[in-house]
Amino acid sequence: MIVMIHFCAIKLESGKRNNNTLHYMLEQLKTGILGGGQLGAMLLRSAIDFGLNVSVMDKDPNAPCSRHTSSFKIGDPMNYDDVVKFGSNLDIITIEKEAVNTKALKHLQANGVKVYPSPETIEIIQNKYDQKQFLIKNELPVAAGILVNGREEIMKHLDRLPACLKKCSHGYDGKGVMVLRTPEDIANAFDEPCVLEELVDIKHEISVIVSRNESGAIECYDPVLMTFNKGRMILDFQMCPANIDVDIAMQTSNLAIKTAEALELVGIMAVEMFVDSHGNVVVNELAPRPHNSGHHTIEANTTSQFEQQIRIILGLPLGSAKLNKASVMINILEPVALRKNNQTDAINNILCTDDAHLHWYGKHSGTEGRKMGHVTIVGSTIENALSKAVIIRHLLKGAYEEK
Repeated sequence: MIVMIHFCAIKLESGKRNNNTLHYMLEQLKTGILGGGQLGAMLLRSAIDFGLNVSVMDKDPNAPCSRHTSSFKIGDPMNYDDVVKFGSNLDIITIEKEAVNTKALKHLQANGVKVYPSPETIEIIQNKYDQKQFLIKNELPVAAGILVNGREEIMKHLDRLPACLKKCSHGYDGKGVMVLRTPEDIANAFDEPCVLEELVDIKHEISVIVSRNESGAIECYDPVLMTFNKGRMILDFQMCPANIDVDIAMQTSNLAIKTAEALELVGIMAVEMFVDSHGNVVVNELAPRPHNSGHHTIEANTTSQFEQQIRIILGLPLGSAKLNKASVMINILEPVALRKNNQTDAINNILCTDDAHLHWYGKHSGTEGRKMGHVTIVGSTIENALSKAVIIRHLLKGAYEEK
């Protein structure tokens, strides 16, 4: 057996540092996160392990990150002036969502601030049509789709129905996606720039988290099998390792790596894919930051997706993406008001379950169906994890649905 050990120098430039010890550089380094949601909060926890000084900006004063850092700034990540002001005294900026002002990030980058992922990468992914064109240009498989600018334009392409309609911008957690099956559905369609996409006969929905650093080294996490709530179009639960053929698993991992290389990614990215009924794999969407489908890595992998992102932006060696335990991750959603007691009972039962790990995001109560937390169940085998997950999922669903 050959053991390879990788060494790399930390690439941190600052005239303020004259001590080259690692701990001194980490303590003095000023890092920032655009976006203060649960992904930012989980990034913060990994940053604390490295002793970092982290600032966060979000327009919501009650965002989850607000209670985890003394350097929480109120501002809009989409506003040019807010982003420039926030980043002007920082060494490094990263993101926890794509809705950020890339012009401001380019300005900061030109003035010496390190930005990960690059503003150019973020721009490609912010617009779903541009994202699709980029994938096509780089010979990565996608579902066929065209750009439409509103309902009137959709009416000119009735021959493409049934189809999936996706807003070009500002879609997340199932928002901004709908299926058009008949011409009558167009009356309720999004009336703005969208991608009208061929409807894939989906057998499996897969996500692969891939990480890449500045030198081009890559660590790819095992594929995850995702199951979505068809009513809310939001991730219901996921399992890893995915219950798919080995050749499909290899194909999805290879596609994730090729996508990261094509983007010249520096950071973490989720590559969501469809496997159709004939075994063909197409790339669905990209997210260039830690992702819901990578939450299980906190308990199941040697290096979580959040720690990996911190390592990358610091120029530290990549951590191992090795899967050590099988896992099932279940989202916890905001229930209807009358069923909150059911959810409380379910959470109490979760906390009494061996190998079940609760993550509560600390959001203020929101509309029904909003993600409020998640639970990851680990086991020595996927069957072992699933046996507990089935019970927990049943308990949680009792808080959302009438029996």
